Amino acid sequence: MAEETGVGEKALFFVLGGFVGAAIALLFAPRSGEETRKLIAIKTREGAEYISNRTKEVKDKTGGLIDRGKEILQQQRDQLSAALEAGKQAYKDEKDKAKA
Repeated sequence: MAEETGVGEKALFFVLGGFVGAAIALLFAPRSGEETRKLIAIKTREGAEYISNRTKEVKDKTGGLIDRGKEILQQQRDQLSAALEAGKQAYKDEKDKAKA
């Protein structure tokens, strides 16, 4: 089955398609070659900045989720360790009671 693309990926494809369409429109626009090249360079820089900013946002969100997951995992480990220690202590106490 085909995998569904996420909303972020769809937005990225939409923006990239917009830039490609704009570049093609500029090539057919009634401007001089120099003006068109400058405009394409400007739009390319804008697109690169947008993609860079978007990538940083996704990276920050992902990093936060990973950190939160690590915290939860550590809490679960601590709880399990405490439960094991309590079980060992209860076993030892009952064993000592049986000897007495």
